[in-house]
Amino acid sequence: MEPVLVDFATRPAELANAVVRQHRCVIASSYVAVAAGGYLKVSFTVEDEEDVAPEAALRVTVLGAAVPVDLSLNDEVLTEGLSLPDDGDPGGVREYVMTMPGKALRQGVNVLRIRNAGTADLGGDSLLRVRTVAVEAAEDAGRAAAEHVRAADEGRGTVRTFATERRTLDAPVWEPGPRLLLRLGQEGEELPARLSWRATDGAESAVAFRGDLSGFQGHFRTADGAIGELRGTLTERRAVEDVTAEAVGQYFAAEEEHDGMWRAAGQLCLLLDDDGAPVERVTWSDRKGDATSLTLRTAVTGESGPAADGERRDVTGEVSRVEASDEFREWGEVAANLLLKDNDKWLAHRNRADLEFVFGGPFAVTAYTLTSANDFPDRDPSDWTLEGSRDGKTWKRLDARQNERFGGRFDTREFSFANAVAYRHYRLSISANSGGHETQLCRVRFFDGGDTPPQPGVCDFIGYRQRAGAEPVGYRGTIVPGPALGPEDQEGAEAAEPLLAGDFTDTARRLQDAARLLDRLTRNLRS
Repeated sequence: MEPVLVDFATRPAELANAVVRQHRCVIASSYVAVAAGGYLKVSFTVEDEEDVAPEAALRVTVLGAAVPVDLSLNDEVLTEGLSLPDDGDPGGVREYVMTMPGKALRQGVNVLRIRNAGTADLGGDSLLRVRTVAVEAAEDAGRAAAEHVRAADEGRGTVRTFATERRTLDAPVWEPGPRLLLRLGQEGEELPARLSWRATDGAESAVAFRGDLSGFQGHFRTADGAIGELRGTLTERRAVEDVTAEAVGQYFAAEEEHDGMWRAAGQLCLLLDDDGAPVERVTWSDRKGDATSLTLRTAVTGESGPAADGERRDVTGEVSRVEASDEFREWGEVAANLLLKDNDKWLAHRNRADLEFVFGGPFAVTAYTLTSANDFPDRDPSDWTLEGSRDGKTWKRLDARQNERFGGRFDTREFSFANAVAYRHYRLSISANSGGHETQLCRVRFFDGGDTPPQPGVCDFIGYRQRAGAEPVGYRGTIVPGPALGPEDQEGAEAAEPLLAGDFTDTARRLQDAARLLDRLTRNLRS
């Protein structure tokens, strides 16, 4: 049978072969709260009789206090008043698991009802907080839909996206904040319970996660010193390769120091992006008590001028398209002319306009030039902002100008600013011109700070690790290529995993095992 999955830990909820209806329920940030006497109805389909499994496994994951539950399938009672033992953790994750007889399933639409069998009690918590529901063939238990939920919980190859809100000190209301992309740690490690980071511009944040990583609570300090509260809600979980257009994670060949000797310690993935400046320091710990802290090698960001070290490059040729809020198409005075080297121009029939430049890949622009057009100086822009975005939806202001003037026709002026973050989208928002009813420009060019050549063998982070109950050890790492995406994602490239220092031991062991196997096969053939 086709697996059934309902996951309320994301926004919007993730549904597979399921339609959900409710009575006396409220949608919360990472679960659905079912009041006493209320219920959820999950409708799912079984295509034909051959798909009806002899037995099916039902898993219902809940949060918080244990509440008695009634379960029924197609109006047939499965159990009444089922309650899990209270483990003393008021915010813990619990799972109801039971087997349903195949005869209870039928071809076509099936309806599973999950009812809160508790009673309202003003002195206690009577809410049933449902996080996930999964139904699958019993022989597939541990895979399919349930495996999808567990894999997401374990964070294997998963990038989490959090919608955030901020409330500065003494502010009366919460305001929307930048989204946070997060993947952190080594394969098989516990997910972080607490996390703090500092950016190259001095901004700092610290958060504590809920037990299921569906959200967090914390505090922040901006680069200019403002402080406030920070909170987030999980909105999406995606594979690493699906977010490379928005943010690029870093992979490190990690080492630990034991008794004065550095030893390979596997591969560390670090993707922590809050639409701000690059991260330079990260500290995290998990619920077992393991702790890690590291400082990254980063470019130094100054108060003015480019942030990178290399020779400045003109990256205008990397712009794949430009879009304008308005343009004079009848006369061919369109936004695409801004990328050409001739004297054609772009014109908008308004005194304000937006121009969005989309690059073929992310670039950390640190300067740009504007060239005035051929006629009417009152059409020259005077007030504008330049913003950057990874996805074309969430924007960060990079530069702002007011009361600017051009020296004449086809006059080129340059504007630089500090930036070390690579964006694919740049938006020039012209809010005023020099007094005319129309706005125009001849050309726009973009520059980055240039490439800094890599230095093979140089340590790219340094820090410490401490296992629960153990002494701290040194921790360091060197940037290595991330896992290959496969030939369908990399034209002309072979699909191969990077061979890291931490992999040599396992590789040698596998080779030894293979050699022994070949030796036995050879002896058997000779005999």
